[in-house]
Amino acid sequence: MTTSQVYFCNMRTLAGGMSIPEKLKNLIREGGIAKLDLKGKFVAIKMHFGEPGNIAYLRPQFPAAVAEVVKELGGRPFLCDCNTMYTGMRHNGLDHLRAAEIDGFNSATTGCYVIIGDGIKGDDEVAVRIDCPLVKDAYVGRALRDADVIISLSHFKGHEMAGFGGCLKNLGMGGASIAGKRDQHSGSRPQVEESNCIGCGLCTTQCAYSAVKVHDGKAHVDHALCVGCGRCVGVCPQKTIHFLDGNEEEILNKKIAEYAYAVLKDKPSFHVNVIMDVSPNCDCHGENDAAIIPDVGMLCSFDPVAIDAASADLCLAQPVIRQSAAGESAHHSHDCFCQAHPNTDWRSQITHAEEIGLGSGKYLLKEITKQ
Repeated sequence: MTTSQVYFCNMRTLAGGMSIPEKLKNLIREGGIAKLDLKGKFVAIKMHFGEPGNIAYLRPQFPAAVAEVVKELGGRPFLCDCNTMYTGMRHNGLDHLRAAEIDGFNSATTGCYVIIGDGIKGDDEVAVRIDCPLVKDAYVGRALRDADVIISLSHFKGHEMAGFGGCLKNLGMGGASIAGKRDQHSGSRPQVEESNCIGCGLCTTQCAYSAVKVHDGKAHVDHALCVGCGRCVGVCPQKTIHFLDGNEEEILNKKIAEYAYAVLKDKPSFHVNVIMDVSPNCDCHGENDAAIIPDVGMLCSFDPVAIDAASADLCLAQPVIRQSAAGESAHHSHDCFCQAHPNTDWRSQITHAEEIGLGSGKYLLKEITKQ
């Protein structure tokens, strides 16, 4: 197995020293972004704009810093994300643009335009043939396939199904059209453990397909309507909603890896992870819980697998914050992501990405100390 280079800098900003955006620009320059041929090229900066109400997502200053360096190298950057398959403002292209504006993403704040990758209705897609073990044809947002170069800019955090969300999830799930997202979730079917259900109805508010209803004081899932997105699993305060077979998280993680492969297929790419405000759940939620670990730093690499492996290892080396979903968990381990969500299997995302040739989980971490 090859060893990939990953560059890292911490979040310290000394008085009179570099700001965080300046540190990010220095990091990606040191990481070799200039090796990409960007002159005159359309460069998609793939990121997550955050669901309004959530304030853990990456602020506009982060993509602005990346876009500035891209333009210095002659590239034509744009910010890009694809629509969601569940409730919220990011379910269609128009509301998604409005959500991005609410959270501060526009040409004035970032220096480039925002484009919704799969269009107004989430069906502007390209079928990418990959012939992977689980996915033969992946449905990817057209704007990402039209881009000449892809740069992923990911908020590294926990996730209720994938264990964590980093570069691979930002690309794989985030770069898929709505049909592609359904494809990735197609093996997931939740069920309610009725003995512990209190009938609060919170799960029903999160389902865009009316698949979850409360009858006689208990929640029920109609699997004929359910698309398997797992939002009900993540929000249940009693942790009483589970998946039917028990290996749905592993299958999902493998499909995420395969879709990331499809998004990057035949394209030059570069990847940035920011480990700060490490909330236990995805930025797709209209709220964010307290961080589970302290802020760590920023990483960049040409290898999408190595950067997630390095990010996960850095997170696992941190102390868990006591008053958080991980710190208050009854699941005792040295894994902050599994403490927050005991049924997750994030390692399968890394190992499967290696198996399909997307990158290497073996890395050499070089710290950039200039502050």
